[in-house]
Amino acid sequence: MQKINIGLIGFGTVGTGVVKVLNENAKIIQDRLGAEIVLKKIADKDIEKDRGVPVDRGILTTDAFDIINDPDISVVIELVGGIEPAKKFILKSLENKKSVVTANKALLATHGEEIFNCAVKNDVDIGFEASVGGGIPIIKSMKEGLAANRINSIYGIINGTANYILSKMTNEGGKFEDVLKKAQEKGYAEKDPTYDVEGIDTAHKLAILINLAYGTNIKLDDIYIEGITRIAPLDIKFAKEFGYRIKLLAIAKEENNRIEARVHPTMIPAHHPLANVDGVYNAIHINGNAVGSVMFYGRGAGMMPTASAVTADVIDICRNMRHVPAGSPIKDFGDKFKQGMGIKTRVSPLSYLPSEIKKVEINNMESLEMPYYIRFSVIDKPGVLSKISGILGSHNISISSVVQKDRKVGGAVPLVIVTHDAKEKEMRQAISEIDSLDIILDKTVHLRIEENIGAGE
Repeated sequence: MQKINIGLIGFGTVGTGVVKVLNENAKIIQDRLGAEIVLKKIADKDIEKDRGVPVDRGILTTDAFDIINDPDISVVIELVGGIEPAKKFILKSLENKKSVVTANKALLATHGEEIFNCAVKNDVDIGFEASVGGGIPIIKSMKEGLAANRINSIYGIINGTANYILSKMTNEGGKFEDVLKKAQEKGYAEKDPTYDVEGIDTAHKLAILINLAYGTNIKLDDIYIEGITRIAPLDIKFAKEFGYRIKLLAIAKEENNRIEARVHPTMIPAHHPLANVDGVYNAIHINGNAVGSVMFYGRGAGMMPTASAVTADVIDICRNMRHVPAGSPIKDFGDKFKQGMGIKTRVSPLSYLPSEIKKVEINNMESLEMPYYIRFSVIDKPGVLSKISGILGSHNISISSVVQKDRKVGGAVPLVIVTHDAKEKEMRQAISEIDSLDIILDKTVHLRIEENIGAGE
């Protein structure tokens, strides 16, 4: 059986999962690949800890460059995470003519252009399926399965922690802080959950999806980001009454050669499939001009789903390496590697040819127009609604529905308004003006509403 040597940098949770997949599914992988994948070296700071998987201690090292500089290793898996030293490990591996597989969404969202250019320059592959959606094969689908389409829109629930919190608040009640604490106790949220609940992790993943969809290199700073920390049980309750559910959505749309790129809590119709994606699950809804609407659903994180995606990238790269061009005199697999044969960069890192990667115009958030949900905390006295509606009207904001159920004369009560389509700029100006009134007792909450996800685009 022909052999392909690989190296693993980072023997944490996902790295352990990769070793499990390679061990448990070795026969299936060999039958599909026609070669044996050999894990030649594993590098990690801690090589004494028992990971619960059988590993020959002779392949363990604390020096990542034992892998990066090994001429017999063809593929390097980077699962260190973070920016450095992961970036250095990846770039040096690519420069050493080794293909790379990574799950590092933060790195790709901030330094992807440099990394992808380095892969192209050195004529090697980089796989990053696990960077978005865990075990969901969204990257390969966008690069290949949907390659014939112009992508009209992307809507994604791509952070399991935020989705778990919002799902629990919706289905079981509870304040954000209390549900977050439970999520941390169950291991669904980090000790410091900032990246998850403030939308930053979601934005990293959206940047990658946008770059694939539109052949560009946008950065995290190009994406508008809001988190879920201000979502209250009242907002969940009113959303249900209006026929919506609240989800932290990654949203990208193309119109007139301009791109919307935003992450924020969004009200979506309760009947839409995305609205019913609960717990730690992820889902990505894509509308293409030829295929129409498609949705990908599955576990967005975790040891084995992520390891599945990482290993799939390794198999893809190894398949390319095994191919000998038609008419080649090379017959021996080993000789082929020595002479640098095999297909490389069959699919460009971002699907588009490197020469066609271009800058795109990002729509300013203030130019967007959509319906809004607004929750005011007001003093319960006559004339409040007329003051608020008057200011909204002066900013060209038309009211669709009003709800004020509780009464507490002279005290604070919620006043909820749903608008017709309104411009973001005018909405912000109106809320700022309203919040300065003495009848307002707390900062106003407003949420954007997406009524027709993927329809008619």
